[in-house]
Amino acid sequence: MSKDKHIGPNYMVWMRNLKMTLHYENKEYVLKNYVLEIDEATTIHEEIFERKQHIDDATKVICIMNATMAPDLKRSYEDSWPYEMNKDLAQMFHKKVRDERYEVAKALMVYKLKEWEFVCAHLKKMQRHIEILEKLNVNVEKELCIDMVCNSMPSNYDQFILTYHLNNNETTLTELHILL
Repeated sequence: MSKDKHIGPNYMVWMRNLKMTLHYENKEYVLKNYVLEIDEATTIHEEIFERKQHIDDATKVICIMNATMAPDLKRSYEDSWPYEMNKDLAQMFHKKVRDERYEVAKALMVYKLKEWEFVCAHLKKMQRHIEILEKLNVNVEKELCIDMVCNSMPSNYDQFILTYHLNNNETTLTELHILL
């Protein structure tokens, strides 16, 4: 199964990729708007054309959505419009993503280097947590990452952290890792 297929936990990544594709095709609106209903007696050609265009675009989008979903999810949405599907999927998976994001961020903020732990292993664990946050659509700035690493160090690193901040060096996490 492709990593781009929507399987549930990767909802945010899948939706971002889908929106990029739809934006390129100028069909993103079908995720936000229900198919227009018009009176059968209407003679306004513009309304009829808009509805027909919306149905055509929604049909194409539903094909893209179904082609990029896991089979069990696909079966649930065979007869849905993209608007309905998007709303339902967001309700179903956004809370799970939000909960996971909270747990990872919380773990990262309280993470401390233990006496017996190697700095290298400690930093690798922190980097993995940061990578998980990025996969969950959290943009963690480089400076904040460095601040979290410094905060995770025990008091015997206080002099190092003070010197690091006084030097006001711009470093990456890898460079900080080397310095530590």
